[in-house]
Amino acid sequence: MLKTMVNGGLVLACLACALFFLRFWKTSKDRLFAFFAFAFGVMSLNWTALSLLQVDDERRHYIYFLRLVSFLLILYAIWDKNRAGRGRVP
Repeated sequence: MLKTMVNGGLVLACLACALFFLRFWKTSKDRLFAFFAFAFGVMSLNWTALSLLQVDDERRHYIYFLRLVSFLLILYAIWDKNRAGRGRVP
């Protein structure tokens, strides 16, 4: 019961961060914020899937692939922003 509530809070926090970055992307049109919004959306899917599966489920380790995708998106966004001439608002 407590695990489900904590995971629900994590899903809500990730969705709030995604909406926060989405709002900044809409005003600035900077791709960094779009990538961050998408990464936090994927992270909320990760927490949702983890809360729906049982602890002893053998397929549980596949869910962590979503977390890996989320962190790789964040790394790509930072790399994209720091490239010369990319990710800047004209």
